[in-house]
Amino acid sequence: MRKFIIDTDTASDDAVALVLALRQPDIDVKAITVVAGNVPLAQGLQNALYTAELCDASVPVYAGCAKPLLRELETAEAVHGEDGMGDIGLPLCGREPAPGHAADVLRQAIKSNAGDITLVTLGPLTNVALALLREPELAAKVSRCFIMGGIGTGHGNVTPTAEFNIWVDPEAAKIVYESGLPISMVGWDISWQYATFDADQADEIRRIGTPLAEFVIDIQKTLTEFSMRENALAGFDLPDPITMAAAIDPSVCRYKRYRVDVTTGEGLARGITVVDRLAVTGREPNVDVAVSADRQAFVKLLKRSVS
Repeated sequence: MRKFIIDTDTASDDAVALVLALRQPDIDVKAITVVAGNVPLAQGLQNALYTAELCDASVPVYAGCAKPLLRELETAEAVHGEDGMGDIGLPLCGREPAPGHAADVLRQAIKSNAGDITLVTLGPLTNVALALLREPELAAKVSRCFIMGGIGTGHGNVTPTAEFNIWVDPEAAKIVYESGLPISMVGWDISWQYATFDADQADEIRRIGTPLAEFVIDIQKTLTEFSMRENALAGFDLPDPITMAAAIDPSVCRYKRYRVDVTTGEGLARGITVVDRLAVTGREPNVDVAVSADRQAFVKLLKRSVS
């Protein structure tokens, strides 16, 4: 059994990523830790708890940071709906998280499974940064850290040069990227190129006919409208699920190793993942950056997980 910890700001694409992980027979999800990002912390918790329940998974879900390290929280309900799950009327209330703070849970779980734990981050990196600030040596105890964040090449989705997760808490991202963690970064560029679903492709998954198949498509309602209107996509894209797929199946993404730094300025200088493709800085590469993906392998994994 492979051991995973998932840190998430649970909205509609995060929920699909959780389904992928929780439905793998060879993956033991030790904990789901929640951070504020797409939605406020309380809503993200309910969304994660609901998704785990739908998967019949008895995985503990923990509350983490309700705001970035140094900034006010900026959320994305316009993208994912007021409830983060497409506003389709799901009963997203009344569930209780496990006791304990996510940063402490991350520290404990990583130390307890040192060298044998995969960390998958799907939201702002606040929880992870806080854990590393308290215990920097954790970085060497993680087998691999898959980050849905940043941009390997191309344009951003919140500014022309920044991706949402990094932009929300760039100070946290800078700490994580400079920590020595063995990072595989799956940027938004991978998602819109390889994980976009138009209406026919979405219907193909929904027609599998299981409650999970219907769930993973129906909750993209608001995201579909936003992505077509604002991002010029043919439908919705799934950045968190393709990152999770890369963590589950190493053949999903192809990587190149680069130096990546994170900017912490304001305006257009906020939250950029600066990828040194030509090694002009002369600095040691620190991140495996996804440069392409196998869409067929990703879709096959998604279909199998909801069947």
